[in-house]
Amino acid sequence: MSTLHDEATVAYDDPERHAMTQRVTWVSVLVNVLLTGAQVVAGIIAHSQGLIADGLHSLSDLVCDFLVLFAAHHSKDPADASHPYGHARIETAASFALGAILALTGAGIIWSAGVKLQSLEDLPPVAPMALWTAILALAAKEGLFRYMLRVGESLRSPMLISNAWHARSDAASSLVVAVGIAGNLLGYTFADSVAAVIVGFMIVRMGTVFAWEAVQELIDTGLSIEEVDSIRQVIVDTPGVSSLHELRTRRMAHRSLVDAHVCVDPRVSVSEGHRIAEMTRKRVLESHSAVADVLVHVDVEDDLDHDMASHGLPDRDELIRHLAPAFAGLPGPERIVLHYLGGRVEAELLLPAAIGADPIVLDRLERDIAARLAELPLVSSLTLNQRVRVLAGCC
Repeated sequence: MSTLHDEATVAYDDPERHAMTQRVTWVSVLVNVLLTGAQVVAGIIAHSQGLIADGLHSLSDLVCDFLVLFAAHHSKDPADASHPYGHARIETAASFALGAILALTGAGIIWSAGVKLQSLEDLPPVAPMALWTAILALAAKEGLFRYMLRVGESLRSPMLISNAWHARSDAASSLVVAVGIAGNLLGYTFADSVAAVIVGFMIVRMGTVFAWEAVQELIDTGLSIEEVDSIRQVIVDTPGVSSLHELRTRRMAHRSLVDAHVCVDPRVSVSEGHRIAEMTRKRVLESHSAVADVLVHVDVEDDLDHDMASHGLPDRDELIRHLAPAFAGLPGPERIVLHYLGGRVEAELLLPAAIGADPIVLDRLERDIAARLAELPLVSSLTLNQRVRVLAGCC
């Protein structure tokens, strides 16, 4: 069934997303129920171990389909106190479980077929019905693969895409089984069991790939180099960002999370730095639809260098205590702005208008402050500013 949503990428907040996931999975359930019954029954009647193995493969698909339905239902749940990032990784856990089931199923098939190959003389001939059943299964699984892959890519759902390629592996295994059955019918009695072994290895490989990809996401493996470079370029091109010195990414099912440390002009206000961070976040979200959230940390210097250099520097309270005697008998500064740069402190003091413009008072104040600062060698400079007047309505 095709819809307009099937032809293009579906937005993550589209209400039809969950409905599409359920619809395609129920189609897969129906196909696998019919195939499991047909392959197992026909395999038993026709004495085809390969067809029975393929039927068990279809049964594992059925189990995986129900895992997908469970994950699709719960992964859409909103974030809560216990899961502040949402429940999207339920899809990842389901993909891991799917891979584990496939690997175990394949290993069981290999073991069973290997035992049968130890006594070829006891293998009964395969009936032609097995060949026609294998061909029918091949056609059904290939069609299911194409349908599921199209929908999975439109939803950008790793879980659906994994399930689609699982269906493709089923089609390949049905092809191998068909060839093995044909070989058996031509007199090569071992061909059917060999086909079962090959199918088993194919299933193990596919399951291992799915499980490994899920593990990579669960351990917060970053995005591809190309994706990271693209995000990096958007960030460094943001007005107000002077440099980017740390960028971390990770996946959460069909979404991505980004953490960035950017440097801005060290003398901009806190509110302007916050605005630059918000602008950076917005630009990344708008340019990369797969990114769910961006955390931007604003720095004035490289974090590592700055943290090491700022160790032992006086804080605001300590600096005010040292400067307090200099303002004896005078109103204290209205505002103190501190810049921690290059392992030193730069201080800016805004003097109240009440101090007046008497050069003698200002000169004494400067000398007293300079004497106080001599006790704090890590303070590299001090700038005194005096409020002249306040314009009505501007403050």
